[in-house]
Amino acid sequence: MEAAASPNTILWLAFAVAFIFGAIGQKTHFCTMGAVSDIVNMGDWSRMRMWLLAIGVAILGSAALHAAGLIDLGKSIYRTPNFTWLSYLTGGVSFGIGMVLASGCGSKTLIRIGSGNLKSVVVFVVLGLVAYMTMRGVFGVFRVNVLEKAAFTFPGGQDVPALLTAAGVDAKLAFWAAVLAIGGGLTAFCLLKRDFWTLDNLLGGLGTGLAVVAAWYVSGHLGYLPEHPETLEEAFIATNSGRMESLTFVAPQAYTLELLMLWSDTSRKLTFAIATVLGVIAGSGAWALATRSFRWEGFASVEDTASHLLGAALMGFGGVVAMGCTVGQGITGFSTLALGSIVTFLAIVAGAAATLKFQYWRLMREG
Repeated sequence: MEAAASPNTILWLAFAVAFIFGAIGQKTHFCTMGAVSDIVNMGDWSRMRMWLLAIGVAILGSAALHAAGLIDLGKSIYRTPNFTWLSYLTGGVSFGIGMVLASGCGSKTLIRIGSGNLKSVVVFVVLGLVAYMTMRGVFGVFRVNVLEKAAFTFPGGQDVPALLTAAGVDAKLAFWAAVLAIGGGLTAFCLLKRDFWTLDNLLGGLGTGLAVVAAWYVSGHLGYLPEHPETLEEAFIATNSGRMESLTFVAPQAYTLELLMLWSDTSRKLTFAIATVLGVIAGSGAWALATRSFRWEGFASVEDTASHLLGAALMGFGGVVAMGCTVGQGITGFSTLALGSIVTFLAIVAGAAATLKFQYWRLMREG
């Protein structure tokens, strides 16, 4: 049997979805680090509501695809029975600290590259390198032998509906109760605030959430292969993991660097993840050029350079350990209602908030 679309079609569609994501991010200033910063420094929840709206929309949209039988959320990496709690907490906090030091998360790094930020080019290289080291290199040993050992198993899966079902709730009722309570609740929380109803806020939240849903559809439905001719097992074509994927921006940056460094190796192929990295940069760049907001920007000082280097390293490490970033776990993983994604989201926010508080304390002390 064949997939609904060819590998090239999957790659172009992944690029297109990410292109729109990047353009929306550039236009609306969607920024997860900025969302936490605005609350900590100004008490402004506008950008956090944008993020939460994206999560709510992603949950509702992904659930609709799952219920319609178009995708199976259980075939993503997020709903595994193995709950590596220490990895989620350590990775999440590390990523949260890192995104503050590097002035933005993994997706924001790509968006800023598109708009001419040379600092983000450096962050991209360091983040990708450390992410690769954490997947397959020296930090990978610590990840596997220490962090991933601290885990326990949910036999039915770690997603909220599965946990409710294990507690005795009817499976169908558990699914829709969780989807409507969490996804519907977050969406309502954002939209019931009338001050939130601006074009950028709505576009940022709705557009980002729908981009995640669209990516699930491309990979999980169009790219689904019931039986691979070589392995005779089901597969999702053009993915690095071999499983259904959506938007995430830490490991894909490592895969992008790997492809560029091993370009002459014919076994290395362009993948769904790499196509999304390129798409975000292109979409952001196109919007920046169209609106004449493209600006070259470099480091302001040695301290600024050091801060971004350390932040990039922490994001590369944390994003792999926690299996995702503020988009990968904070929206994509969250859309599956996986408990690990929710824990990681909270850990990222906590790490970022603590770092922002420390920076403010340091500024006041020096002032």
